[in-house]
Order: sequence, then structure tokens, then C-alpha cells
Amino acid sequence: MNPAEKALWFVESHFARDISLDEVAAVAGVSRYHITRAFAAATGMPVMAYAKARRLSEAAKVLAKGAPDILNVALEAGYGSHEAFTRAFRDQFGITPEQLRRGRIIEIIPLVEPIAMDDKATTLNPPRIETRQTLLIAGLSERYTHATSAAIPSQWQKFMRYIGHVPGQVGNVAYGVFHNTDESGNMDYLTGVEVTDFSEVPKELARLRVPEHLYAIFWHQGHVSAVRGTMNAIWNHWLPQSGYEAADAPGLERYDQGFNPETGLGGFEIWIPVIK
Repeated sequence: MNPAEKALWFVESHFARDISLDEVAAVAGVSRYHITRAFAAATGMPVMAYAKARRLSEAAKVLAKGAPDILNVALEAGYGSHEAFTRAFRDQFGITPEQLRRGRIIEIIPLVEPIAMDDKATTLNPPRIETRQTLLIAGLSERYTHATSAAIPSQWQKFMRYIGHVPGQVGNVAYGVFHNTDESGNMDYLTGVEVTDFSEVPKELARLRVPEHLYAIFWHQGHVSAVRGTMNAIWNHWLPQSGYEAADAPGLERYDQGFNPETGLGGFEIWIPVIK
């Protein structure tokens, strides 16, 4: 079993209680950072968000059958109070437990059912292992959740007008930098270019210093929209067997002049920070 499959088994076996990311990572045999990336690459959903959604979905089914005591449902779902359960339930489904119990129409909320893991990972060519020097990246930055990450292409669209016009820009290469990933899978994503220094960078642009690091550098050949398959292969197949460990450091996508932003074709590099 790969790390995502081990994590899925553990969550499905234990989500009725308040499990931690440390527990999931230990069962998967990788770091907290690794399993956060690996599970999302395989399923499209961060592991802790999935555990919470599964716990609340099962509670919703109980409420829809007319459970007489909401507090008891809350306690069985791992929440210490009616108030905490109601907040989490409303955040997940947009209605309160009382509203669902009263209406008993389970079809009106987006339940999260068990994932059937379809582990069709992209075939990878061996990566280059290189230490890359410090990069100064300037561009547009946004924070994303798993639910909002589909908006990343629109961030690129906004940034395109800056390429070639950022003071001190180095070459004609663009970077996507993902960093500050938390245990819920939320992350900052910077679309930018390398600059010689930040002194003349316009105020509306974010600035990020990416320290020198060792990277495994992969080539994604297909359409940019198919990148999740490549990420799945990296995090759940290559990395666990590579002898390297994932480093909790910024990862990058590198787009050179061969990439066509109009068609999404041409390929690009994926830089995964690693530790030997």
C-alpha cells in the first residue's frame, strides 16, 4: 500500500474519534507534510478535511433519521459540545443539525462518502536531483483551500500581463511556488518570475525568497490540467521508494518558453524539495 492508501484505511477505520495528523502520518510511514501532499494528490482532498467531512457526513445520516438527542450525536462524532458540533456542521453543509433533523432530507447536503482509491498514477521518468541556488521570486500570491484551488488558473491569467515587465526580471521563465501548507492542506501559491533583487519590484507584487535547497526535478509532459496524476505518482510512488524524504520547504513549478499558456501544452518542471 502507498502512503495515501494507508492513510485512507486509517481514516475510514478511526474517523469516529478526533484523530490527529500525527497519527495518520505515523500509520502512513511518512512525515506530516508528506502525507498532506500525498493524500491530496491521490484524492483531491486534504486528509484532515476528509476525516472531518466523513465524521460529519455519518452524523448527518443519523440526524436525518430523527435522532432525538443532538448532543449525543455530537459526542459520538468526537465533538465536546453542542456548540462546537453545530459550528463544524454548518461550516461543512451550510445548515444546522437542527435544520437537517427537522427536514430529514439528506439529499439537500453534499455528503462525503468513502473514497474508492483509484490509484492510476502517471508513469514518471527518473527525476534530476539538483541543488538549486536561492531564488528571489516576485509576483501575485493567494491562499487556497482544497475547495478554492480550482481558481489557480485565473491567478495565472492575472499575472500574465506582468511577465517581461517586472523590474530586474531574470530571463523568460515563470514560476508557480506552493508554500506555507498547513495540516488542512491550505497553502499559499505564488505566480511569479525570478528577479535580481526586490528593490524596484512594484508594491502590488508579493516577494518570496526561496532558499537554496536540494530538489527532485520532474518533467510533466501532458496538459497542465493533468498535473494531479503526476503529483500522485511523485508523492505516493516515487518518493516513498526513493531513499529521499520530503522537505517542508517551498516547491516549484517552472514554466519556460516551451510552455504554451494559451493551450496548456508544452510541459513544465516540478521541483520537489527533498532531504537525503
